[in-house]
Amino acid sequence: MKLKLIILLTSLLSFLSCKQDKKTSEDSYIGGQIANPSSKYVIISKNDINLDTLYLNDLNQFGGTLKNVQAGLYLFKHPPENQIMYIEPGDSTLVWLNTLAFDESINFSGKGSEKSNFLTNLYLLNQQDNNFIVNYYKLEPSEFAQKTDSIREERQQRLRYLDQKYILSEDFKDLANSSIDYEFYDLRERYAFLIRKYYREFLDKFPKDFHDYRKDISFNDENLQEYYVYLNLIDDYLRTKSLEYCDKNTIDTRNCYNLNSNENIMRRIVLADSIIQNDKIKNIFLDRLAAQGIIYSQNTTNIQSILDLLAKINYSGQRVEDLKQMAVIQKRLLPGYYKGNLKMLTTSRDTVQLKNISRNPIITYYWSMNSQGHHKWQHKVIKDLQEKYPEIDFIGINIDKNKFEPWVQEIKKNAYDSKFEYQLINISLENKLLKNYLNKLLFIDRYGTIVRGDAQLNTPDIETKILEFISY
Repeated sequence: MKLKLIILLTSLLSFLSCKQDKKTSEDSYIGGQIANPSSKYVIISKNDINLDTLYLNDLNQFGGTLKNVQAGLYLFKHPPENQIMYIEPGDSTLVWLNTLAFDESINFSGKGSEKSNFLTNLYLLNQQDNNFIVNYYKLEPSEFAQKTDSIREERQQRLRYLDQKYILSEDFKDLANSSIDYEFYDLRERYAFLIRKYYREFLDKFPKDFHDYRKDISFNDENLQEYYVYLNLIDDYLRTKSLEYCDKNTIDTRNCYNLNSNENIMRRIVLADSIIQNDKIKNIFLDRLAAQGIIYSQNTTNIQSILDLLAKINYSGQRVEDLKQMAVIQKRLLPGYYKGNLKMLTTSRDTVQLKNISRNPIITYYWSMNSQGHHKWQHKVIKDLQEKYPEIDFIGINIDKNKFEPWVQEIKKNAYDSKFEYQLINISLENKLLKNYLNKLLFIDRYGTIVRGDAQLNTPDIETKILEFISY
């Protein structure tokens, strides 16, 4: 095995040396190899700007030089997956990954690679925090605070050790410390949200300093505007504050705590507009919340109220026409609207109408190959629900445009039941907006009429809504 790795590395270095352009101290080199590639290229981008596209050769190797590099976060994309990198002038980074386990397998080597490896390891640890929240959110606030303090200290120790070993730049240490801090903040925001919504007997037990970190949050950090840790923290902060509003104003109704309600979403839009001055960061959340507000609207008045609010706050984003298009589509997804004539493709490339695929009530969910981890999670949850509620047919609808063969292969690769898998025909929305539908469920009666359209797969009350649907 060792000899095999040496031969592979020698081959890779030979290829990369041929590809490397004349490099200055302000440039950085990136190359690598991908096992089981899902596309023929990789893209290096920063702040939503594609800097270079590097094509794979016959050995699935790639390489190239980034000119005039500025130190900071970059996005390494191998569609449909991506991962962050940290690059500084003079770095020479080799990337190896296997798309069958993209995040778990990606590995960086070469000069400066320790920085990207550290951030990738943080990402994997942060993914584990999802289970941490589920396992520990019923702890009393003081106990939870102690556990989050321990997590933060352990990760800071990792960074100190890395600095002793490699002598890291101050810029990177600042970013890494911010990453650790914002994940710590996010754990506390998510915990506070869950307590307020589901475990309110602990509300009076919060230590006075539990949210002291909030004064240290910057909502306008341009260096982190593409960083998932930072964006997640702002998102969860907005969610928690929307529930605090309910308590502060003694609005004790279930709808006030419903994140999909028109009122809650509009509160978060107003809050995001008031606390975020950086237009690019602000519009990330205004775009997301406006889209969410539209697709979970239950009547035409709610749909229009979202568009009116954007006009009132002088929304400066680029998606006004996209959101208006979503508003038109949402009017066809409201309760009472007939969807029986919806046309879809089967895995055999036959065209069928929704009304003809089942005599049972139906719950539809949407998925995309561009969100690998998400659609695997979706299907796992759906499989459990199908076993619990056999009287309902759960229909998976793929929303990837012009990708019939890759869709069929994805179904086979993941052993999804093709009897319940379909692909949309004639998709008019752009991909950047379609992703907003990936948690949306439609409850449709046996006659093809929508009964409910405000349900989400990733909420604890989903089974309550399914039971209500069964007894409808």
